[in-house]
Amino acid sequence: MKLGLVIYSTDAETVWNAFRLGVFALKQGDTTKAFLLARGVECEALSSENFPVKDQMQAFVDAGGQILACGTCLKLRHSEGTELCPLSTMKDLYEHVRDSDRVVSF
Repeated sequence: MKLGLVIYSTDAETVWNAFRLGVFALKQGDTTKAFLLARGVECEALSSENFPVKDQMQAFVDAGGQILACGTCLKLRHSEGTELCPLSTMKDLYEHVRDSDRVVSF
């Protein structure tokens, strides 16, 4: 299965769980990608003691997942993409949704 995650939350627990699902799906042999949209582009900075979001994001990528971050949303926040979350476009989001068998948003 091709699982698409769309993450727009800045709640550390929610984002952490989204990436936990992604890691689990990858370990099941699924293709999994995450697209960060709106406030979701801030998720690298959400880590806390209880919810190590950035560690979970890295585990997702290490397991074969791909993370893309909305370029417009980043620019609105005077930010740029990172190695973990490269800048992307609305076309990338469209293709992400189009090519996924299932899309889950957080």
